[in-house]
Amino acid sequence: MENVNPCQVAIFIAALSRHGYVPTMQKKPFAELGLSPDILKAIEKMGFEEASPIQSAAIPVLLTGADVVGQSQTGSGKTAAFAIPAIEKIDASLRAPQVLILCPTRELAVQVAEEVAKLATFKRGVRELPIYGGASYDRQIRGLKDGAQIIIGTPGRVIDHLDRGTLRLDSLKMIILDEADRMLDMGFRDDIESVLEQAPLGRQTVLFSATMPRGIQDLIRKHTRNPENVRIESQTLTMPAIDQVYYEVDRRSKLEALSRIIDVQNVKCAIIFCATKMMCDQLTEHLIARGYVADKLHGDVTQAMRERVMKRFRDRKVEFLVATDVAARGLDVEDIEVVFNYDLPHDGEDYVHRIGRTGRAGRSGRAITFVAGREIRKLENMIHLTKGRIRREKVPSVEEVEEKRTNQTFELLRETLESGEFIKRDSLIDRLLDQGYSATDIASALLHLLGSDATRSPVVEPEPIREPAPRRDSERPARFERGERSERGEDPRRGRPARDISDVSDEAGMTRLVFTAGRLSEVRPADIVGTVLGLSGIPREAIGAIHIEPKHTLVDIADEHVSAVTKALAGIRFKGRKLAVFVPDAK
Repeated sequence: MENVNPCQVAIFIAALSRHGYVPTMQKKPFAELGLSPDILKAIEKMGFEEASPIQSAAIPVLLTGADVVGQSQTGSGKTAAFAIPAIEKIDASLRAPQVLILCPTRELAVQVAEEVAKLATFKRGVRELPIYGGASYDRQIRGLKDGAQIIIGTPGRVIDHLDRGTLRLDSLKMIILDEADRMLDMGFRDDIESVLEQAPLGRQTVLFSATMPRGIQDLIRKHTRNPENVRIESQTLTMPAIDQVYYEVDRRSKLEALSRIIDVQNVKCAIIFCATKMMCDQLTEHLIARGYVADKLHGDVTQAMRERVMKRFRDRKVEFLVATDVAARGLDVEDIEVVFNYDLPHDGEDYVHRIGRTGRAGRSGRAITFVAGREIRKLENMIHLTKGRIRREKVPSVEEVEEKRTNQTFELLRETLESGEFIKRDSLIDRLLDQGYSATDIASALLHLLGSDATRSPVVEPEPIREPAPRRDSERPARFERGERSERGEDPRRGRPARDISDVSDEAGMTRLVFTAGRLSEVRPADIVGTVLGLSGIPREAIGAIHIEPKHTLVDIADEHVSAVTKALAGIRFKGRKLAVFVPDAK
């Protein structure tokens, strides 16, 4: 067997996989993959010896020039799996784009570019260039004119440069779609098609995707030539090192539950995922107000700020990164203790990618999810994807939190006393003793005054944890079903002053809903949008016109999302009162 070519073996296995056979891939030394000395030297400098399963399977096949469709989980090393063959194919004497890597987000594009740079350290004349929205065109154009050969970019910005004529694909040898399913989910289908159609017909096409929906299969059929399938068997999607837990709490109690869990478990580094940008902003502000060091990351954060936030998080100057799913993929941060799903993701794939931020490289990790009511069934469906187990736990009580803080204070005092590294205040203590105060009272008063410095103490009083109440699918607030009067003796659907605004939406495909809170409750459009998006999970474009009246608000919602909004918001506390949301009577 000494003369067996590893490339031939990889191609043979890939061919079998197209007929339903999925091998259990083993790790191989990089030295056995047919790589150049410069690449091996860079890999050794990075501290790696063995290739991951996806690298072991994909690299030999890619080196042959075949089109490849790769499928593997996040954190499996797929970036190096396509970056190493890409670098090997570069002609350093040709100062033109030869490899194009498309990524769904700016964060992932930067991460891929950084890894390419490390792998190409000893390849003289090989240059990489990330191009993405939110960054300077001038710098990117300058890099393209200087002859960067490996371009890593987001679809939108790549299209911009193609349209401007600042990026040409005449010399392209290889095009790679990284996280192709994510790019399709984000609406980049047309951009991807345009780039592929402008690339030379003879190029090598490589596609990596965690899932293979119909849209991905269409791209494969249309834009690849007899591709080799390289994938890791489905059981590797499991996350055995991740301890998965869920807490069933009412939506209004999430912040209090989160704070208690953080304090009792002494969490110092975590990512907290929210469903919307507004929820992300609000939660960050609440955490900071409670004394935690938190920052946010979502689509409205500028690129310069994103980079600063990520640097502070990696340097442990930020304890909690509050993020939307824009950060679910592409983040490369070591030793994340916990991933919190403050809001459930939309599907199982996003759940896997979220919790994949912890427990990486063989380390243990924890994933904590908050659910309420029927969300439990949705979570159960997601857990099936990971082939793992999740257990329910009870939110720590106020007494447990206080006991934890007391123990931390005790240990801190004991360590300080044993070290002797403190300034003695004997004269001050003697004065207090002379005035009749006991030593224990003096110590207790000092601990009371300095407690927030010794251990983290919440700025706000702890709130009671509300248990989520089960609700039938067809349930609506009873008083509106029966047409009863409100506390002020008015029918809430007819007791508002007459205006020219109709109860029926002016826009086709929209239904006008009544929210029983208005201008007198200091309701603003942002309050309505944030609450609807945060609790129902509907897309932003599903919300139309908003008309705020003194005692109620009229909100246009896309027809297909009306049921989701009325169910999600039924009976919640909004602006200090119980909210009802309903479709007004037809007139």
